[in-house]
Amino acid sequence: MTVGYWSPLPPAATGVADYSAALLPYLRAHGTIVTNAPGDVSLYHVGNNALHREIYERALREPGIVVIHDAVLQHFFLGSLTEQQYVDEFVYNYGEWSRGQALELWRERSRSGADARYFARPMLKRIATSARAIIVHNPAAAAIVRAHAPDTRIFEIPHLFVPPALPDNVEILRLRQSLGVIGRTLLIGTFGHQRETKRLGVLLRTFHRALEQGANAKLLVSGEFVSSIYAQAMEPLLQHPNILRTGYLDERDFWKYLAATDLCVNLRYPSAAESSGVAVRMMGIGRAVAFTTDPAVVSFPEDACLRVDAGPAEEKMLTDYLVWLAEHPEAARQIGANAARYIQQHHAPELVAAAYWRAINSR
Repeated sequence: MTVGYWSPLPPAATGVADYSAALLPYLRAHGTIVTNAPGDVSLYHVGNNALHREIYERALREPGIVVIHDAVLQHFFLGSLTEQQYVDEFVYNYGEWSRGQALELWRERSRSGADARYFARPMLKRIATSARAIIVHNPAAAAIVRAHAPDTRIFEIPHLFVPPALPDNVEILRLRQSLGVIGRTLLIGTFGHQRETKRLGVLLRTFHRALEQGANAKLLVSGEFVSSIYAQAMEPLLQHPNILRTGYLDERDFWKYLAATDLCVNLRYPSAAESSGVAVRMMGIGRAVAFTTDPAVVSFPEDACLRVDAGPAEEKMLTDYLVWLAEHPEAARQIGANAARYIQQHHAPELVAAAYWRAINSR
């Protein structure tokens, strides 16, 4: 059996491309895979951006097994359909009674980056009902698929973690020193495309409060902003000598900065039920990660991460965490060690590839 493997691949600027490329050699240990070409069965990787349009359309024409990386396709449709097409797709998902809401969401689509109304309507019905099976990475995504297509077979497979060749401790120490991170200074990081749902404003405000409370910490903001308007809105909060910036990092530098970081803040609200590749990487190399409390991360043990409640308590909870870890860096190291053990046991590439192969062969 030959598997047609449909996905963006590097250098495409999407985390799905990196994920797919990392998974490929482990899948090939089980059988024949051809990339972006027909096979006896097709495996489609679908995400929430225009890079996936041709793959999405092919998955509808030639049904196969679909990997849903983002369980909310709202923004994919807003960016690829006309108004009438969008309204028709919305009505197909949620019924004729929803036509008025569809028109409202289309006309107010400039708010879609952080407006919870858009995340509450994932619009998965067409792809989920046509697929022979759906693969998701966490329980929240599985629940969203099930709500749109109750009869579809769903396989929940943990997000892949491939252990990297990390820089040695001397190189990591030199990088920290070059950033002014000396001694017991806590280096906090946020990585990847900076968009509204990643709550950068919340992180920046809490970081300033933590410094006011005496925390010995620096904050690294890495990655490009999704829009110039959002970048301008964040700029005043970014002006502090303890806040460091990088743009896009190539693979080697990316891992070097991850390894130099003590705590990754990976907030998501509203949530698209995605599993963060950056967060899994950080946990896999033994670093502490702070998540927004959400069904998407419920599988991670309580002692292997930090959870921040969305809502009124969000900023105080995160501030308290930053102050606590700055005073007790050994706690961050213990959380990271717990995280690494969990990721090794559940997200190892051999285990993930074997689960994919079982799903492929379950037709």
